[in-house]
Amino acid sequence: MRKIALTLICLLPLQAAAQAYRAENWLTVVPLTSRDFEVIEDRGAGARQLWCAAADFAENVLGLPKDERLFIKTPRGPSVSGMGRIGVVFTTDPERVSGDTGQSYSVTVRRAGENLPSHHARQFCLDRLIELEDF
Repeated sequence: MRKIALTLICLLPLQAAAQAYRAENWLTVVPLTSRDFEVIEDRGAGARQLWCAAADFAENVLGLPKDERLFIKTPRGPSVSGMGRIGVVFTTDPERVSGDTGQSYSVTVRRAGENLPSHHARQFCLDRLIELEDF
């Protein structure tokens, strides 16, 4: 019985880690429900990087169309998927958002209800690309 309990204790963190997605900008995205997911802040990432990771996950994992709107359900704060981390919970369902869901043009992650179309948020993934003309 002790061996079974020890095995379960060892495997549970691996199962949770296997569900996480590494976005193209290397931020971790943790699925919470079929429509909600959390982007974990890391390495000094700002709002643009968090939106990028959310759009990457929505398009490549959830298979959503590029014009699907992404909403902030829970603004930047303590992670709901892991202790000691900072995250933002996004959703694709406006009914699950408690804030104002009017059309947004800002890139903040500090207010529930902020939203952008996936294709707009995905443009922030290009920030890391450096063109030869930039030098």
